[in-house]
Amino acid sequence: MKERFAKLFGMMEQIDGSATVQEIPVDKIRANPFQPRREFREEELQELAKSIQTYGLLQPIVVRSRSNSWYELIAGERRLRAVRLLGLSTIPALVRDFPDEDVALLALLENLQRQDLSFWEEAEGYARLLTEFDLTQEELARRLGKSQSTIANKLRLLRLPDSIRHNISREIFTERHARALLKLPDAETQEKIAKKVVAENLTVQATEQLVEKLVGGDKAPPKKPRWVRVYKDIRLFLNTIRQAVAELKKAGLKATITEQETEDCWEINIVVLKKEQDKPKAKGRKVALPVDTSNVLYAGHPHAPRRPLE
Repeated sequence: MKERFAKLFGMMEQIDGSATVQEIPVDKIRANPFQPRREFREEELQELAKSIQTYGLLQPIVVRSRSNSWYELIAGERRLRAVRLLGLSTIPALVRDFPDEDVALLALLENLQRQDLSFWEEAEGYARLLTEFDLTQEELARRLGKSQSTIANKLRLLRLPDSIRHNISREIFTERHARALLKLPDAETQEKIAKKVVAENLTVQATEQLVEKLVGGDKAPPKKPRWVRVYKDIRLFLNTIRQAVAELKKAGLKATITEQETEDCWEINIVVLKKEQDKPKAKGRKVALPVDTSNVLYAGHPHAPRRPLE
């Protein structure tokens, strides 16, 4: 799959030596229904038109034939618009036959590589591909050569109201501004802050601080979470247990550990002998030894008769 889409996109960069470029009537070409771009800046189109007028069209557009009378654009929307501005009747085109899914992917890939899309358009392009062709985020990420988290983060931006997505200037209101607004509780507040960002030309940091103030209010700062260290490898636990047994031995205790690994579990058995069992039993007759009681501690009530401990 990856090679397939790499080949498709490679076709956008250079024309195959065996490909035939045709002159297609401009009025016979219809727009790509999967075009993710909504904004085409007039000044940029004028500059492109002047370049084409001076040097010619360096790269043909790509179309697919929909009938004997008209074509559908696959790639080259800006070039087609610039040629129309010049009033030219035909345009060099490469005719290819692609299914809808490939056309949609190629349109998105072309714009992504040239960085022509705004972050809104990119997010909407992802959403449309997921919906139109019943793809998962993982499948789309694989086909576009992106991570699934990148796709997911872009799609979250679409939770903001349409009024922000369509009416707020992208020169001032950046993707990071939009991400900050996602923390706000409702669409009305999001719209209000978005307008404030544009009106006061707030930086991303100032916007984030404003959002945190609105969300947090007078609440006390949250307590720092306690981190619990998790050992995923059972061998770390086993080493800890063995070290504990070794410490017992260093302290003079007789300790043994046996381990057995079964199909379902580890069985660990630790035996620590009581101190009294370590003392050798006296053999033979008892021998009475003289005891110096001058420094002997006594037990009992303070006023009881004093007698030495036995």
